[in-house]
Amino acid sequence: MLPLALVVDDEPDICKLLTLTLHRMDVDCHTAANLAEAKRLLTENRYDFCLTDLRLPDGDGLQLVEHIQNGIHRELPIAVITAHGNMDTAIKALKLGAFDFVSKPVDLDRLRNLAQLALRLNRDQGPQHGRSTDQLLLGQAENMRKLREQIAKVARSDAPVYISGESGSGKELAARAIHGLGARAEKPFVPINCGAIPAELMESEFFGHKKGSFTGAYKDKPGLLQSAQGGTLFLDEVADLPLDMQVKLLRAIQEKRIRPIGASLETPIDVRILSATHKDLAKEVDEGRFRRDLYYRINVIEISTPPLRERLEDIPLLVNAIMQRIASNAGTPLPKVTPEAITSLQGYSFPGNVRQLENILERAFTLCDQQEIRSHDLHLERDEKSSGHKESISGLEPLVTSSTSQNSERFDPSQYSSLDEFLQNIEKEAIETALAKTRWNRTAAAQKLGISFRSLRYRLKKLGLES
Repeated sequence: MLPLALVVDDEPDICKLLTLTLHRMDVDCHTAANLAEAKRLLTENRYDFCLTDLRLPDGDGLQLVEHIQNGIHRELPIAVITAHGNMDTAIKALKLGAFDFVSKPVDLDRLRNLAQLALRLNRDQGPQHGRSTDQLLLGQAENMRKLREQIAKVARSDAPVYISGESGSGKELAARAIHGLGARAEKPFVPINCGAIPAELMESEFFGHKKGSFTGAYKDKPGLLQSAQGGTLFLDEVADLPLDMQVKLLRAIQEKRIRPIGASLETPIDVRILSATHKDLAKEVDEGRFRRDLYYRINVIEISTPPLRERLEDIPLLVNAIMQRIASNAGTPLPKVTPEAITSLQGYSFPGNVRQLENILERAFTLCDQQEIRSHDLHLERDEKSSGHKESISGLEPLVTSSTSQNSERFDPSQYSSLDEFLQNIEKEAIETALAKTRWNRTAAAQKLGISFRSLRYRLKKLGLES
């Protein structure tokens, strides 16, 4: 049986164009000329997709969106056709629950992409496909259950989603869950840290460039928006985008077209935009550091990841999952975490959230004795004193020498994608130096570094230094 779509428009020529396009995609169509007729057809048939004009003789498309969202057809993907440039209305439709929108005059390629996504969403959803947020977002706390429900709901839309939350609270995991549950799941998920790209390279990284467009452009290079074609682009730390780049990104999102540096023609793009930052984005707008129009464009739907201190009951579950992963990566038996250690963790505030918990457990794993992690192995009191609202650096203390301390003063963001990468490089250099001085005698190297042999073996595997 072919999929069935409902097309709602009072202009016969538009209806004919839309239905003809859908028929060529092997989609059957019913048409309605007004809101009342559309509601009647919805009671008589089961549709896979609905496309409605915004202006109807007896109402508007937004009323139909609300009718579908509030009734028994809430799982039906519905897209609205808006007047060209009427982004305010399009955003309002998305906030009400519309799957997506298309502007007049209707771009048929855009319409086909939209219809394919909507039909794929209906076909791919359901427990039989085994998709779940549980594996990515662990936790039985009420706020985590609510977050998973929100993710499951927004995944059925193609609207931009803004994910707020503190550093380390799982914003990227939430974005991956939205992507994995949505119609774009089989296409690329491309994350980008907006604060890690040098300003002079940002346009090239986002939009790509043509060969010879500037010094060093030896070949054509696709941008991140092109790499995410058909899938999802996740803009992490979006508040760090420079203002001039915000203007260009806004146009790309609204027009769904980009122009690589040096290109004479624009290239169509089809991506879903998810964004996140640990900053207060509304405050950034008020203080003039973030464009208000871009804020409203990416913040169509907002969800928030809860900090770990607000779901401490999930600590045992998280500890078990993290320790299993660490032990598996190290190729060693799973150590026991004592009840006293769990109690200590549940009494800690975790300014760095789940990421800090991972760091604490990784450090405890390398330093503990006899396959047992006790409270004193966690070093929580030291973390509380040193962190304030920052995460502690896990397990590097024994390796910090005068030379590495000097290196830390020369951290160059243009050479390293993150502080973690920089610190791993320092750690790797210290271990390689110790191994070279001891002629690769691991026991002697461990003594020289002031760590246990077990800890050295774990670090060698983690840093890819095992021979």
